[in-house]
Amino acid sequence: MSDLGAQALVEARRWIGTPYVHQASQRGAGADCLGLLRGIWRALYGAEPEAVPAYSADWAEPAGQEALWAAARRHLIEQTGAAQVVPGQVILFRMRAGSVAKHLGVVSGGGAQARFIHAYSGHGVVESPLSAPWARRIVARFAFPERG
Repeated sequence: MSDLGAQALVEARRWIGTPYVHQASQRGAGADCLGLLRGIWRALYGAEPEAVPAYSADWAEPAGQEALWAAARRHLIEQTGAAQVVPGQVILFRMRAGSVAKHLGVVSGGGAQARFIHAYSGHGVVESPLSAPWARRIVARFAFPERG
């Protein structure tokens, strides 16, 4: 795990227990999965990476655009090669076959006890096992970039 990955994981753990609120990004008050990542980014780098337009729960599905994946590629470092997740990585999920990728989390444990932290509707920010049903939905892994 990189130093920034370790810092991201510490920050992600601070958000556990934050209620799920669509489009929010306020630790303790409310966050969705993107809001959680935005909050981690602010803690690491001091400001938002870009303005986030308003979005609906099905925001990219009608047009089939991989908007979240494209944004992740603009700001994070896509990890290729070995498919094993590493603590501190950002993971991107496709929740249904044929749909756009639209869920994010931060890996909090690897190997046989793989886990991740994410904001999940109806649950808030939680740490969950990266079980087979979750793992098979991963479409990309990213690392946080070095501070410039």
